[in-house]
Amino acid sequence: MIKIDYPDYTFRFKEEAGKEFIFDEVRKQWIKLTPEEWVRQNFLQYLIQTKKYPATLIAVEKEIALGELRRRCDIIIYKNEKPWMIVECKEMNELLNDKVVDQILNYNQSLNVHYLLITNGNLIFGFDTIQKATLNTIPNY
Repeated sequence: MIKIDYPDYTFRFKEEAGKEFIFDEVRKQWIKLTPEEWVRQNFLQYLIQTKKYPATLIAVEKEIALGELRRRCDIIIYKNEKPWMIVECKEMNELLNDKVVDQILNYNQSLNVHYLLITNGNLIFGFDTIQKATLNTIPNY
């Protein structure tokens, strides 16, 4: 398991038609605030502010093809113009179980990345697909 300290960040919120929205700095748009979105936004800020990942090389909710199916990856980080890392986010109360692992492994069949991360905000697990090893820390960009 990987431990991180989330940075202090002032998120922008708005309410519209009785629903709360958060501004996604990567997608440059207002997104409905759900428990999973809260985890995703905090993790994005950790990657950008603490780990110094370039925001311009991060895709959020990117559609990918899995055979004839279309799915959306929570976060894909690119390096050298290729997908380098996939992050699958779940809401804080969701267990990071075999179903979540299977989900990210299915995404990786299409993307073939170096690193896989799953998080529910509290817990983070990572895997290096090249070294075939679990991660103790989030890789530097």
